[in-house]
Order: sequence, then C-alpha cells, then structure tokens
Amino acid sequence: MSRTRDNAWAPTPDFIEQANVTRLMRTLGYRVDSKDPAQVREAARTFIEKSQRDIQWFWDAALRDMNMAWDKPYGSLLDVTRGNAYADWFVGGETNIVTNCVDRHARGPNAGKAALIAESEDGAVKRWTFADLDRDVCALANAMASLGVTRGDRVACYMPMVGEVVIALLATQKLGAIFIPIFSGYAPKAVRERLEEAEVKLVFTADAALRRGKHFPLHTELESAVEGLACVQHVLVLRRDQPGAVKLKPGRDQYWQDVVANQPPTRETLSVPALEPALMLFTSGTTGKPKGTVHTHAGCLATMGKELLYNFDVKPNDVFFWFSDIGWMMGAWEIIGCFMHGVTIVITEGAPDYPTPDRVWQLIERHGVTILGISPTAVRMLMRAGDEHVNKHAMPSLRILGSTGEPWDPESYLWYFDHVGKQRCPVINISGGTDIAGCFLAPLPILPLRAATLQSPGLGMDVDVFDDSGKSLRGEVGYLVCKQPVPSMTRSLWKNDAKYLETYWSKFPEIWNHGDWALLDKDGFWYVLGRADDTLKIAGRRVGPGEIEAALIEHAAVSEAAAIGVPDELKGTEVVCFVVLHPTAKPSEQLRKELVQCVVEALGKVDRPKAIYFVTDLPKTRSAKIVRRLIQRRFLGETELGDMSGIANPDALEAIARAT
Repeated sequence: MSRTRDNAWAPTPDFIEQANVTRLMRTLGYRVDSKDPAQVREAARTFIEKSQRDIQWFWDAALRDMNMAWDKPYGSLLDVTRGNAYADWFVGGETNIVTNCVDRHARGPNAGKAALIAESEDGAVKRWTFADLDRDVCALANAMASLGVTRGDRVACYMPMVGEVVIALLATQKLGAIFIPIFSGYAPKAVRERLEEAEVKLVFTADAALRRGKHFPLHTELESAVEGLACVQHVLVLRRDQPGAVKLKPGRDQYWQDVVANQPPTRETLSVPALEPALMLFTSGTTGKPKGTVHTHAGCLATMGKELLYNFDVKPNDVFFWFSDIGWMMGAWEIIGCFMHGVTIVITEGAPDYPTPDRVWQLIERHGVTILGISPTAVRMLMRAGDEHVNKHAMPSLRILGSTGEPWDPESYLWYFDHVGKQRCPVINISGGTDIAGCFLAPLPILPLRAATLQSPGLGMDVDVFDDSGKSLRGEVGYLVCKQPVPSMTRSLWKNDAKYLETYWSKFPEIWNHGDWALLDKDGFWYVLGRADDTLKIAGRRVGPGEIEAALIEHAAVSEAAAIGVPDELKGTEVVCFVVLHPTAKPSEQLRKELVQCVVEALGKVDRPKAIYFVTDLPKTRSAKIVRRLIQRRFLGETELGDMSGIANPDALEAIARAT
C-alpha cells in the first residue's frame, strides 16, 4: 500500500469490525460502519470526546466491558470532595491485582495456557502457564510471609529482566505489600537512595545479570547499596551461576530457590481496598532526588487494562513483547495489563542487538510475537545496523507495533512501519509517564495514523494544551495538562505531599500539569515535544527541542540529535545542536550547512541553529531518554551536574565537551 507522512496506515474494514474498541462503542450505543471510514472517524471522535467529558460514564462502562473482578463491588465510582489532587476512585470497592491477573486464569479454562515466556541473553528459555504462575507466586508469597512480609511493607526488585521478576511482583501484591522495581543497571548509590527512601524490608536480586556476554555481579552491587541500611531485613538471591558464586550474609541473605523449596503451592490472595498501594515507581533523579510515585491495585488494573484492551487491541491468542526492563513503568504495565486479559507475554534479558544485530527480529519469529513495543531510540539504533538484518525476517505473526519514551522523527517512524511492520501493522505510539502509570495520549487502532504523531487522547483522559494563563491552545505549543482525575494518577509522592502538590497541581488550580510540551494541530493530531523545562524561548516564541531535532533527523546522514538553548543578548536564547551521524556519513562543513538549512526550512530563520556539533553519542537516561539539561550544563561549562546515577552513558558528556 502507498503511504505518506499524513497517511501512514489506515485500518481495513475487517480490522475495524473485530477491534475491541468497536465492540465497546457498539455496546454503548454508537453506530460503527466498518465499511465507511468517514463514519468510523466521526463516531470515534465523538466517543473519545464523550469519554473525556464524562469520565465516570466511561470508566464505569470500561470496567464492565473488561470484566474486572471485585471481591467487594464499589459503591460510587469517584469522589472529588477533597479536590482532584486527592480524588477517591472506586469508593468501598475491594480487589487485588493478583485476583484479576492470576487467580481467575489459573483456576479456569486458561490454566494450561502459556502466560510467560522468558528468554535470557544466552538464548535459554523458560515458560510458565497460568497454573505454573499461580503455583510459583503462591510458594514465593508463603516464603515472604514466613519472613515477616505483610500488608503495606515495601519490597524492592533489583534484578535482570528474567521470568522471576514477574513472580516477585505478583507474590508481593498477593500479600498486599508494595512492589518497587529498580533498574538493574543502577549503581549502588542510586539503589541505596531508593531503598532508603521507601524503607524497604525485603529485596529481590540475582547473583548475576548477563550484559553483552558478560556476567555482571548484581548481588555484589546490592551488597554495597545495603551496607549499614537497617530497614533491609531480607535479601532473596536468585541463583543463576554455580552455588557459592556469591557470599551470602548470614541472617539476611538466602537463595530464592532454597527459601521456596518447601513452601505450599497455594495461598489465598489478600483482598484489599481499591486504592491500596500496589506499586511504587521512582521517577528519574536527573533533576534532583528521585520521587516515589504510588499506584493502587484498582488504578493499575483500570488504566493498564484499558490501554492494552482498546489501544493495543489485545486478543486471547496474542503474544505480547515490549522491550523493556522491570525498572521502568512499561515492565509493570505489560505484566498487569496483559495478564488481566489472559494474554501471553514475552520478556527478555539483554540488549536488542546482542549477540546479533537481528536478535529482536529472531525473537519475534521464534515465539510468534503478535504485538511488539520498542522505543524510538532503540529503533534508530537498529536502523544503523542496516536494513538487511530486518528485511530477511518476514515476521508474519506481527499485527500491531507500539512505541513510547520520546518523540518520533518521521524517518525512523516510517522505517519501523515499513521494515518491521511490513506496512501492515499500525504503530500505536503512546505517551504518559511513571507518575500516571499509563498514557495520556494513545491512538485508537480503528483510526488512520499519521507518521510520528500520538493521534488522540487516551479514552477517559481529559487532556488539553494550555498556555501560561491556562487558556486552551490549538496549533501552538503549550503545556500538556489533564483537567480531570485518572484512576492511576499517583497517590501523592511517597512521604511528600508538599512536593506532589508543587510538582503537578500548583501551576493551574485543580489541573494536573504533566510537565511535557505538547501540540494539538489544526487537524486534531497530537504531538509531545519534550519536557516543558527543556523548551526553548527564541525571540519571545516557544519552540520544543523535539521540533528542531525532528528536522535534523530528516537528513539522511543523521541518526540522533539533541537541541539545547544557550543565552543570547538579542533573541534571549540561541539554538545549539548536537548530532550523531549514521556510520556511513562523515562530518563536514558542507553537511553542517545542510543541517542548518533543514532547520530553517522546517521552522523558519528565527530558529536557525547558532552551531551544530558532531558527536559519537548523546547522554541518555537508563530508559533511553536524551538528557538535554545535562548537555546544556556541560556545554555552558558548569561543573556541578547533579546526580548522575540515572545516566546510562556518562562518557557521552565528555564527548560533548570535546566536540565544543
């Protein structure tokens, strides 16, 4: 099929007819004529708008459609007596994530169905059915209870992305304790900071993680993090190497396999109030001390379940794979969202291009993956390896692609669509955050997609774009806000109500300010253009760095780009850009001039870069987001860069310094 940036993909009548969101719309009285694209677009538009205006109507309907299981049904859906910042959802209701994600599947027709496929970097594969999952979750929960873990306790997971992280998450939540995933690549200082802040009682880890063929001593790193930390009473170590490979601390450390060996394989799941905390996700610490965002059992189930069912259109026979780490929101998101609907998930340890550049494409074919999620940064990295690695894989099982984490440029988006999805799979590009454990913006797959856009608000998400005065904007860049509460919004910040109110609710009264810079264009398509505090104000006009970076990446020679602002007496701010080239491209003054012209043609002369520097790498967080503020500070000669523990490649900052 032919496609342009404006028409990357359009659903077929059959796709529309079979989509989960079509069923929901018809249940609610909407006519959906799958053979009339214009009618579908109009029906979907009115449905989205209705879900934004009347959030109680939408969420009540969605929960019924998802068949969410309640131990005690809620009396009222939403109470905002205390204001939107402290909205109470599902008042009087009781449930548990494990009730919905394990129990009802393991004790029903899905008992023998594949639930989890875990592949380590060395190619070893482990599989669990839902019955297996139930058995192992119950055994681990019994072991944890024997160690004194109880409702409300904090339990951390500092592990590689192996199957046991899923067991750890679900066992913790089965007991009513709070699960805290921590990225396995964090240095001891960053790990300790999170353990101490949350007063963690028990930590899951492994003796080692595999990273590009090398064994990383995870338990040794954790030992440094917990030294002298009184709150950590127990450490359970998953044995992956030979016994005795690590030195266990008596009275605190035990091997996971030993502690569960004689535990009963059954245990009743604790029924908890709907807003009982289930998950604590720490935000990045690159702009200060990491903040613990708190998410509830019912909130996670409602939002994650909704997004997987209607935006990603999961079906009972799907195999879902999102290349992520348990330390990021997407790890818990895919586990809870998919298992709620009885969908098989694939998780992997290691890098997408190791041991071979086509590892991801092999994995898709090996496990019959139907839905793939990956970040734009990872896509650009795989692009650099060359088209031949992806083109030799047909990947016929794939039907939907996903992405999140950062803005797309059209070239990379269309490469993903063309070469990975073979022009037959929609790209469901979503944007949200750790603090809402879900998405504010998410395409519906029954609508046509424009390259590099986020298409539309998520269902039940009353989002808007505001200027500084709180006025709605169209066709202009402004603040991404949410005007009504969402079930999965963080329940304050851990032990810090004041910071919570300051961060999200202080700029616009009773309005959530997400901190992202967004654009809703004249055609109704949405774009997120980076963090608002990264925004450049040039000659009195705000420009998102993502706009400039997208213009640069349009050039065939450019793989990645970062745009920052530097002080200027005339304009207030001038643009300086850092560019990573494709391996086949060479830096030159002529190329620099061409790139400047790309920006001018895309945005105008006022945004002409003052300088463009060629670098071999850009500093990123461990979740692959470019850290523009650190680039700016390094470029301006600042020596105090703040907490660097969340940076995956700090050497890139020195490359920035050398290039300038």
